[in-house]
Parts: sequence; C-alpha cells; structure tokens
Amino acid sequence: MDIFLQYWPRLLDGTLMTIKLTLLGALIAGMVSPFFALVRVQASPIAQAPLRLYISFMRGTPILAQLFLIFYGSGQFRPFLQEWGLWTFFRDPFNCALLAFALNSTAYQTEILRGGIMGVPQGEIEAAKAIGMSRTRTLRRVVFPHAYRIAWPALGNEVILLMKASALASIVTVFDLMGRTRQIFSRSFDFSVYLWAALIYLCITAIFVLLWRQAERRLSRHIDRPGKPRANAQTVKESQA
Repeated sequence: MDIFLQYWPRLLDGTLMTIKLTLLGALIAGMVSPFFALVRVQASPIAQAPLRLYISFMRGTPILAQLFLIFYGSGQFRPFLQEWGLWTFFRDPFNCALLAFALNSTAYQTEILRGGIMGVPQGEIEAAKAIGMSRTRTLRRVVFPHAYRIAWPALGNEVILLMKASALASIVTVFDLMGRTRQIFSRSFDFSVYLWAALIYLCITAIFVLLWRQAERRLSRHIDRPGKPRANAQTVKESQA
C-alpha cells in the first residue's frame, strides 16, 4: 500500500495516458472501418485486393513490429517527410503509437463489421428497397444499425484488447500505465507496483465492460428476448380497456 500512496500521481498519469491512447485509437478505427467493411462486402475482388492485403498484414503481424516500423522506420524517410510537412507528426512518439494502434484496430474492426453486415437478413434490405429507400438511407437506417447490434460484443472485445496492447507504447517512450510502472519499479525495486498496475487495468476493463453492456442493452431494447412476452393487438386492447 505504501508504494501506491507514494507514487499514485505517476500511476494516475499513466492510467490517463492508457485511456487516451485506447479511446482515440478505437475512435479513429471506428470512423474508418464502416467504409472499409462496405468495400469488403460489396466491392469487386480486384478493388478489395489492396484492402485485403492491408488487413492481412495488420492481423498477421505483431502490433509491436508495427509500432517499431512506424516509430523507427519513419526516421529512414525523414527528408521525404520533412518535404511533405509530416515530420512534425512522426517525430512525436505519441502520434506514432496512436497511428499504430489505430491502423491495427481498423483492420480488426473492419472484419468484425463485415461479419455484422453479412449477418443482416436480406429480407430487411429488400423491404427497405420496396418502400423506396435510397441506398444511402438503407445503409444508415437498416444495414448499419443491425450490423452494429450483431458486432457490438466483438467490438467491445477488440477495444479491450487494444487497451492491453497499449502497454507496448512504453517501448517507444510513451509513458502509459505500464511505462510509469516500470519507472517506479526501477527506482523502488518494489515488485508490488506491478500488482497495483494489474489491478488498475482490471478496474478499467470492468468499468468499460459495464458501460459497453449498458450500451448493448440500449441498442437491443426493442428486440424480443427469450422469456419476454410479446405484445400483440389483443393484449394492447385489453390493457387499454
């Protein structure tokens, strides 16, 4: 307990950095992945080829290798990046870590959403066309709401995995929770600090799961669940009598 009381400001700072990296990376991926998922579902195989290559690379290589490629690899192209005004971005370790996590999460979220889109019943799409909905409106009002309900639990797992992967950011001098923990251990040699870090990760995950499940209930609040009586015209009339 003494180690926690002594170094809690550093642990808090690292926790906030971990949350920041996770939320920003997941948010950026969440804005890009719906478009990529549509390409994966509806585009021709030739048009999908670059996207499939990107997804295969991101899912088939360790995120640590991706982080090194972006952070250290960008230095090999410094003259080119300076010419295009991008070196200011790539010389910041936080930006490189965020880019690596966003690119990695985009690949996973794209495939998760692709499965969700493919799980939408074709009858719903045909019904939307039958009442004159445009393609854009059908996607916005029918396809994506249903696809997100299907994919929601898997997307939550992806965000949790991204939060755990953020511990690698300390390798490129981004002091997240694990980075601060290593700093504290190097000064105190008290191994219990890792236990406190694990408990903090556990608390963050538990709070996130609770909030994610609440959001899932709101998304599915109008869907009949097993054991829940279905309302019909007769019961509505009886309740109004």
